[in-house]
Amino acid sequence: MAKILIVDDDPDIVEAMRMPLEANHYQVVSASSAKEGLQKVLKERPDLVILDVMMETTTEGFHFAYKLRSEAPDSPYKDFRKLPILMITAIHRTTPFRFSPRTDEGFLPVEGFIEKPIEPRVLLEKVSHLLKK
Repeated sequence: MAKILIVDDDPDIVEAMRMPLEANHYQVVSASSAKEGLQKVLKERPDLVILDVMMETTTEGFHFAYKLRSEAPDSPYKDFRKLPILMITAIHRTTPFRFSPRTDEGFLPVEGFIEKPIEPRVLLEKVSHLLKK
């Protein structure tokens, strides 16, 4: 059973994702901040991370991804550099900021992207696809 870490500060969003994931036999753990999420990566060793962009700061999710992908030899996350990250956000609706994993790969070190609100079917398709890679 694959373990998925959801990092999002909105408990309603976490639950909205948890329900279809658990119904499809995924184990789900969650964190409400990037700091807590990074701690849970080390403790829980997930197979995939679903990551919000805007939490305490507008770019907190980016900072999480950068830390996880750090090439520093002494990084505590060096074993997780290839951990798939599915980024979720409403940043396109709430700010003029635009990005895409296809065009901003160097800037945005994630494997997938979904806009909020998230349809359960789309979430499950993306998760399944990323876990197969």
